Amino acid sequence: MPLTSIITVNFHQTAVTIALLQSISRSYHAANVEVILVDNGADQDQSDIFTPYFKNIQYIRSVENLGFAGGNNLGIRQAKGDYILLLNNDTEIPAGCLETMQTELEANEKIGLLSPLLLYFDQQDLVQYAGFTPLNYVTGRNAYIGQFERNHGQFGQSYSTAFCHGAAVMCRREDLLNAGLMDENYFLYYEELDWCEKFKRIDKEIWFTGKTHVYHKESVSVGKESPLKVYFMTRNRMLFIRKNTGWITTLLFSMYFCLIACPKAVLAYLARGRWDLAKQVLSGLWWNFTHKKHSKNLGLALPGKSSS
Repeated sequence: MPLTSIITVNFHQTAVTIALLQSISRSYHAANVEVILVDNGADQDQSDIFTPYFKNIQYIRSVENLGFAGGNNLGIRQAKGDYILLLNNDTEIPAGCLETMQTELEANEKIGLLSPLLLYFDQQDLVQYAGFTPLNYVTGRNAYIGQFERNHGQFGQSYSTAFCHGAAVMCRREDLLNAGLMDENYFLYYEELDWCEKFKRIDKEIWFTGKTHVYHKESVSVGKESPLKVYFMTRNRMLFIRKNTGWITTLLFSMYFCLIACPKAVLAYLARGRWDLAKQVLSGLWWNFTHKKHSKNLGLALPGKSSS
């Protein structure tokens, strides 16, 4: 098997990340897999905690919390693999997962990003992700395919989809060099959707495969309805539209978002006594009126290609 670089970002979740490393080590060996572990916002070097769980770990400590995009970018820059897999630290993978995803990429050169079937870790017969529907760029809304369905093999094929899922997504090294890194302006949420748009611009497609799966411990890191999540989901929904559509669509979206969607969300939170969440909606919206839509240009130079 060609060398695969698995990149995962830890943020104060030692036990969760160790469980991921254990799931990797049960099926894979250092000869064909390297794990690049980015320890985001780490108060101290914890390499001695993680390295016993897999022989080929490159531990990178970042004193600053770089967010999901920044953490993954830091790891990507060190990747030597022919294939690169971004894998949430709150996931676990079964045997054969990497080989199956590589086979799908080898079979279709048009695939730029590939995500597997995601199943909920606590209910492993329950589907979280089997692809995404196309985005309505006026409302900034789309939907999961298959979410909350019982898995009985109905998604056991591969097909093109609107977007990958950031919890588990694989690409070829050469395609990544052409498409570029994730936009760190997002920090958290929507960065993988924006990354998909970058791959589409180099004439690559986004695909899903149900021929393998990953178990996902959803919302371990942020929480299902936290102020942090509400802020970045609001802020980045608008940022994504600003970056990836023309001015007419952006204008239509902005009217909908500012006059309908955000006021509706604020009123709903206030009705529940959640002043903290209502405030984050307004803060996320205001950010877009005070910040540019593009972050600084991020250069990408990967290490020498592996000969594995």
